[in-house]
Amino acid sequence: MPAERAGSSGLRRDIDLLQALAGDEALQRGGLGVVRLAELVQREKSQVSRALRALEKVGLVERDPVTREYRLGWQLFGLAARVGDMRLLQSAPPIMRALVDELGESVHLCVLQANQVLTVLTEAPVHAFRATGWVGRTFPAYCSSSGRALLIDYTLDELARRFLHTTFEPYGPVQLVHSVADLFQQVQIARRAGYAAVCEEFEAELVGVSAPVRDFRGRIVASLNISAPKFRLHDKLDLAGRAAASYAAQISARMGSVRAADI
Repeated sequence: MPAERAGSSGLRRDIDLLQALAGDEALQRGGLGVVRLAELVQREKSQVSRALRALEKVGLVERDPVTREYRLGWQLFGLAARVGDMRLLQSAPPIMRALVDELGESVHLCVLQANQVLTVLTEAPVHAFRATGWVGRTFPAYCSSSGRALLIDYTLDELARRFLHTTFEPYGPVQLVHSVADLFQQVQIARRAGYAAVCEEFEAELVGVSAPVRDFRGRIVASLNISAPKFRLHDKLDLAGRAAASYAAQISARMGSVRAADI
């Protein structure tokens, strides 16, 4: 029992240290020293120092060679990212189903792959407009609402790098993006609205709206998309866009995003 209690105490101490390094003070300062961490977790400096060295060995924390302060390590972010992928796929379906029930249209969850968009999940209503054809399919990010939602945080330079070798070909009868500058303009419009909207840019008689989904770091990891025939959704695109943003924020909250309320 004493050994079990000691192990439990050590784990609790390690968790306290990781939480301290994930706190606002550590993030603002770019790291914390042993003395400050000992104060925050209310432990002896020698205990904290030993624990940090052990955590550093397995990559959960790293030490700045100049300031000698500790910050969270990339190994921890890698683990969190894998957990985040699982949480996304587990958390999204019931929220997507609720959105389907509210609007009566197909809802898709999409992720960014290079300059393409990949649909990973779909929830569909009874009438199921082409719902089964989207999962596993990739399509250009520049002419789709899901793609633009995934790019909402991008600067002009970041877009230029991602689409360096892209030819902006028309996919539907409407083409608003002929260049990176055009794409940046459309992304800015989406950013101000909180969602992206596309009308016949990806395909004739097809419209769509999408909103970004964020993880615990505030980074966009997916987009929530509503697509439907133009005759059914065009007159309520704004309503659908605001609904997509609201439900995307719910998924973001389950992903631990502190920016969910701002989406």
